[in-house]
Amino acid sequence: MRFLPVNTDALLVELDDLDQTLALFAALQNRPIAGVTEMVPAARTVLVIFQPSLVSRDALIADIGSRDTTAYVARDGKLIEIPVHYNGEDLHEVAQLLGITPDEVVRRHTGGTYSVAFTGFAPGFAYLSGGDPTLDVPRRKTPRTRIPAGAVALAGTFSGVYPQASPGGWQILGVTPVPMWDLSRETPALLQPGYRVRFIDAGASTGTSAGTSTGTSTGTSTGTSTGTSTGTSTGASTGTSTGASTGTSTGTSTGASAGTSTGTSAQASTSTSANAAAADSRATPALEVVSPGLQAVFEDLGRAGQARQGVAASGAMDRGALRAANRLVGNAPGEAAIEIVYGGFQLRAHGPSVVAVTGALGDVTLRNAACTTWTANTYQAIALDDGDTLSLGQPSAGIRYYLAARGGFDVQPVLGSCSTDTLARVGPEPLAAGDRIGIRPAGQGAIVGAPEIAPADLPTTNVEVVLDVVLGPRTDWCDAEAVALLSRQAWTVTPQSNRVGIRLNGDAPLQRANHAELPSEGTRKGSIQVPASGQPVLFLADHPLTGGYPVIGSVAPWHLDRAAQIPIGARVRFNPISDFVPVDVPAVSVNPT
Repeated sequence: MRFLPVNTDALLVELDDLDQTLALFAALQNRPIAGVTEMVPAARTVLVIFQPSLVSRDALIADIGSRDTTAYVARDGKLIEIPVHYNGEDLHEVAQLLGITPDEVVRRHTGGTYSVAFTGFAPGFAYLSGGDPTLDVPRRKTPRTRIPAGAVALAGTFSGVYPQASPGGWQILGVTPVPMWDLSRETPALLQPGYRVRFIDAGASTGTSAGTSTGTSTGTSTGTSTGTSTGTSTGASTGTSTGASTGTSTGTSTGASAGTSTGTSAQASTSTSANAAAADSRATPALEVVSPGLQAVFEDLGRAGQARQGVAASGAMDRGALRAANRLVGNAPGEAAIEIVYGGFQLRAHGPSVVAVTGALGDVTLRNAACTTWTANTYQAIALDDGDTLSLGQPSAGIRYYLAARGGFDVQPVLGSCSTDTLARVGPEPLAAGDRIGIRPAGQGAIVGAPEIAPADLPTTNVEVVLDVVLGPRTDWCDAEAVALLSRQAWTVTPQSNRVGIRLNGDAPLQRANHAELPSEGTRKGSIQVPASGQPVLFLADHPLTGGYPVIGSVAPWHLDRAAQIPIGARVRFNPISDFVPVDVPAVSVNPT
C-alpha cells in the first residue's frame, strides 16, 4: 500500500489492483475514520479527503495502512440489463485490434456479467469491470470532441455507458436508449457501485441516434426497482428531455432558450418563470435579470458527498467572497448567491431588497426609476427600491463578482445544493435576460453586516500571480526538469479557461518520465493535471471527479480563492511548499482462522 500526497487535506492510497481497492474501500466504509469527509475509489486508488483539524495525515496513514485489503468483496447487487444497438463507430476497429469479427466482439460483450466497480468522469458514468477478459483495448490515441449520450464503450478492460454527450477517448461499440442519469428518479444514477450489469443485443438501430432520441426506452432491472425510464432526448433545446441529458431548460429562462421543455429535466426550477413572477411580484420582492453578462450562475458551497453517483462538489469558485456577500446581507454563509464573470451584468429590482456585491473589484452603478444615477461600493450592503437598476462594470482586479440578497434567492436545490455544475450540467441553468428571481423573507435575527475591506491582492493581468503548491500525487510521472520548470517558468492563462479549469501555456511544456496510460483516479479542485501536450490544466470547482492524466501537484487550499479570480492573459507562477514524499506501508498479514 502506497500513500501519495494530494494536498494538505487529501491523500491518494495506491494499491496493486481493483480487488484490493474495493476491499480497502469496503473496510473504510464498514469502519469509518473520524475526520474523513469523502472517498473516491478508482481502478487502483482511493482518494481520501479529510479534515486536518480532526485527524492528522500520519494518523490517517497508520489507520488505513492497518486495514485488510485481502478480503473478498462480493459484487452481487441488483442486476441491470441494458439493451444495446451494436452499431458503434469503433466496433470494426476494436474487432481488428482483437483479431476477431465484429459479431464475435458483440457475442463476448453480451456473454458476461459486469459489476459497477466505481463511478466518476460524469454524473451517472459507471466503470464496469468483469465480463470477457479478452476485451482489452486501449483508449483512442486522439479523443473525440463529442461522444453521444448512451454510447456503450470500452477502455482497457472496463466497459461504460456515457450518460450525456461529452468529449471522450473510449472505443464506441454501440448505443443504448436507457438513460444512465435521471433526476426524476429517487436515485438519479441508474448504476450504483456493487450493481451487476448485463448487456443485451437489441439488434439493428431504428435510426434514432443516442444524441437526439425521443420516446420511450426500457432498461430492465431484476432487483427491487425497474430501471425503466421514459424520454431520452439529449443535447437539444426543444422537445422532451429526461435522463441522459442533464442540461436542458426547465423554464428557468424566459428569454435565452429558443424552445420549451415538457418533461422532467435534470436542471432545477429556479422560480424565475415569468408567469409565476407576474402573479406575485407585488407581494414578493424579486430581481429581474436585464443582462446576464458573459455568465451568471447560482452557486453556494457545493454538493459534497455525492461521489457515489459520480458527482463532484462544484460550488462557488471564490468561497471567501461568497461568505462575505452573505455576511453583509445577514444570510447564512452557504446561502446561494449569483456568481458573475467579467461584469456586464444588470438587474432591476421589483420591490424593495438589500443586496451586496463582493469578489472582483469594479464599478457598481445604480439608477432609479427617475433615471438618477449614482455609484456604490463593493463589500457593503446596498438597499434597492422598486424600479432600481444595478449594473456591474468590467473588473479592474479579479474576474468573478458575487451578488447576494438578504433572505436568499428562491432557488430549488438539486442533490442538496443550488450550485450550477457547468461540466456535469447539474443544478440551475445559467441566468438569462428576462429571468425573475424571487427573494425569500429574511429570517428573524438576521443582521446586515458592516462594510468590509475588499482584498488587496486580487489578481490582475499586469502582476504575476503566485500560487503555493503541494507536490503529488504523480510528480514522479514527470521528469526532474519538469518539477523545476513548473516553478521556474511563468504560465499564461489562456482564453479556454472556465469553471472547469484554467488552461495554461508556457514557453516550454512539462515532459513526462512515465508514458504509460494512467488508470483513472480521483481528482480535486486545485489539481494541476499534465496532459499529453505538457501544458498544464489547473482544475477548479467544476472539475471531473476522476481523471486519466498525471497530477504533478495541487494548489494549496489557502490560494484556491485567488486562483478563481485570475484573469485571462495573466501570468501564473507556482511555488512548491513541500517535497514529494510517498509513504510505503507493508501489506497487512491476515492469519486464517
